[in-house]
Amino acid sequence: MRFAFVLPGYDPRTSAAMAREAEAAGWDGVFVPDALAIATPAVPPFPQFNAWVTLAAVAAATERITLGPLVCAVPRRRPWELAREAAGVDLLSGGRLVLPVGLGAAADDAGFRAVGEPMTRQERAARLNETLGLLDALWSGNEVRHAGTHWQVDGMTQLPTPHQRPRIPLWPVAGVGSAPGARRAARWDGVVPQVPGGARPLTPDDVRATLAAITAERGSLEGFECLVEPWAEPEQAPALVEAFSQAGATWWVESAWMEPDAGRVRARIAAGPPRSG
Repeated sequence: MRFAFVLPGYDPRTSAAMAREAEAAGWDGVFVPDALAIATPAVPPFPQFNAWVTLAAVAAATERITLGPLVCAVPRRRPWELAREAAGVDLLSGGRLVLPVGLGAAADDAGFRAVGEPMTRQERAARLNETLGLLDALWSGNEVRHAGTHWQVDGMTQLPTPHQRPRIPLWPVAGVGSAPGARRAARWDGVVPQVPGGARPLTPDDVRATLAAITAERGSLEGFECLVEPWAEPEQAPALVEAFSQAGATWWVESAWMEPDAGRVRARIAAGPPRSG
């Protein structure tokens, strides 16, 4: 099991400093939020920074840790721009970027509902599927021609290619019990299992079921990653780490999405990951 921390949406300098602290404390990865303007009836608007600017700062400030957005809201992005941004951060980091991807929090992120981006799950899923294929093609360094439902590319070659070959790892979200989500993840490099709507905490059995569905599609999980975010209390974490590891998870993620006190976040990072045993 490897361990990562999701930083709050702090400014890039603060995030870069915290990423250095996480690297020194033994964490294996740092993720940052990817949203434009999250606000709900229970959560008033709060400062948020561009994920790719922050990731570039984190990449330049660290040497070892994996980094990425969690989760990249693909349906509101143009594939060729996302391909270029991700390739730049991957090159800057020396090949440490991973790309967890999903439909986006359309109901909560004004970057969808306030600006006319697609809101239905069906259209967002179709855009996600089409974009993932385009990312793979654009990162190849070959000329890309694509006539799809949502995107048209009439001859484009993007150079330089990412540091990682054959591509930057793609880890789609898969809702627990979602056959389309399992099929999507099976085509790529990893999965982020999530309970739909966050109705309850993720469990090891959820991970087993999701990975079983993916195995049925791809035949093997060799080299395949599984990132979990169980929302565990600190005293529960070591035992849960072992349980999720036995279920097939390869990444354990803790987060401080809404923590305004940077001192508390830094103290948790300095304590290090909750390794079992």
